[in-house]
Amino acid sequence: MKEEHAELIAEQWLTEAAESAGKKDLQGHMGMISKRISVLGVPGFDNIDYDIWYTQCKHQFEMSMIKSIAYKGFNLITATDTQIVFTVHETVVGTDGTLNEQIVEMSLEKEDDDVWRLVLERVIIENDAMRDHELAKEKGPQ
Repeated sequence: MKEEHAELIAEQWLTEAAESAGKKDLQGHMGMISKRISVLGVPGFDNIDYDIWYTQCKHQFEMSMIKSIAYKGFNLITATDTQIVFTVHETVVGTDGTLNEQIVEMSLEKEDDDVWRLVLERVIIENDAMRDHELAKEKGPQ
């Protein structure tokens, strides 16, 4: 798969994920997540699977806890006809004003029904560590 095509698929997936969360569309949002999902690197969890993700989203959507989700800084790592792996900067703003920023690695797979779904998400850098990393990048080598 060409890089441009992979980036287009991934960015469309990110846009639809953010929009479905913003609309509190639980069915639509979870339709983008593979039943085989594994989320790693979240403090307090060894692994987040589909059931945990569903329960968390259901609670957050019902309680209107998410104001917005945004993605920037897309970086393609690898792409085949059935898998796209990339990193991206994710920002989640809560309705209570909380801000969660993190850099995540995501792996999308084209499943048997020809739908691209998230199968793996790994938090690489979260909140303060990420801001410290960004500040260090801005200052340059010491």
